[in-house]
Amino acid sequence: MPKGLMDFLGYVIYFWINEGTPTEPIHVHVAKGKPTSGATKIWITKTGVMLDHNDSKIPRKDLAKLLSFINDNRNTLIAKWAMRFEQVKFKRDDA
Repeated sequence: MPKGLMDFLGYVIYFWINEGTPTEPIHVHVAKGKPTSGATKIWITKTGVMLDHNDSKIPRKDLAKLLSFINDNRNTLIAKWAMRFEQVKFKRDDA
């Protein structure tokens, strides 16, 4: 079940409540309008954000704006992740 976090440009930014075991490093999913299982995935790293994949085929112009928005709101997203999963682990920026 997805947990909606933010909306921007008609896209919903969210994470799945059940992120698996062990929990993956901090990331969000992005989809137009409502959460979907085939959404774009964005890692939140110690130094910024990193696109994992664009499976929901967000247009490049919107994707650039979304990446910037998510980066600008990293601290809020990290705090929400920590509250939900009771841990924060980051994917390496060079991975």
